[in-house]
Amino acid sequence: MPELPEVETVRMGLAPALEGHTFTHVETRRGDLRVPFPRDFAKRLHGRRVERLWRRAKYLLAELDGRETLVIHLGMTGRMAVYAGGVDRKLGQYVYDAAPAEAGRGKHDHVVFETDAPARVVFTDHRRFGLMTLLDSDAIEQDKLFKGLGIEPLSKDFDASYLCRVLKGKKTPIKSALLDQRVIAGVGNIYACEALFRAAISPKRLAAKVPSPAVAALVKAIKSVLKDAIRAGGSSLRDYRKADGDLGHFQHHFAVYDREGEPCARKGCKGAVKRITQAGRSTFYCPKCQT
Repeated sequence: MPELPEVETVRMGLAPALEGHTFTHVETRRGDLRVPFPRDFAKRLHGRRVERLWRRAKYLLAELDGRETLVIHLGMTGRMAVYAGGVDRKLGQYVYDAAPAEAGRGKHDHVVFETDAPARVVFTDHRRFGLMTLLDSDAIEQDKLFKGLGIEPLSKDFDASYLCRVLKGKKTPIKSALLDQRVIAGVGNIYACEALFRAAISPKRLAAKVPSPAVAALVKAIKSVLKDAIRAGGSSLRDYRKADGDLGHFQHHFAVYDREGEPCARKGCKGAVKRITQAGRSTFYCPKCQT
């Protein structure tokens, strides 16, 4: 499933085609994804202007005029592709050429958005675990999708004092605590593994037993690995691609994730990456330098 860096990369790629622009045509090719589309979904989007495109956890949110927000979750295999001629970097907008006739006509192309950028945005989802809905913009945080979500890890409020406070008394392993979306929103398996490696913390250590200095190092590691991944366009392991169709590159910089048996990347460490299973998920770490 795309994690925070992948969703943020998609948001940045979509912004020139959506933000500040109006939907001139919206077409749904089926009645549902993970859940049914809202009633008159396409009709309600037609003619609406996207005032702001932002991200909360692993969700994309297009705030529309009229105080309604289009909420998108990519699910396991969903992707948003922009068909346009290119981007004028100076103007920050797409330079449009006619979209290929086949764009949006694939078997798994479920939603097509046309905007006055002009551009065409196509949502493709082979497994249909994605989600699209419309919510009242003033009640986003009270909706069941967002209620209870934890802090944004790239926000200034995510610091050592916050993490120490929420980890206090937790009897789960620190890796499991990082994956708890009520604690931190948007961090998934890949970046939890990579952040714990950077902070030299064993994923098996109990969350409540991580000392304050290590928690501070972990906060720094989480922020740095997420920012590095965003700069690299995210990690492309299976289906994920950026909005322009290119692959992300951060998978080439993994220190531990999916590197079982390989030498530890930490200078001076003679250990090797090990894989264990925690809560049904693969965890990769170096048992020699992560304590």
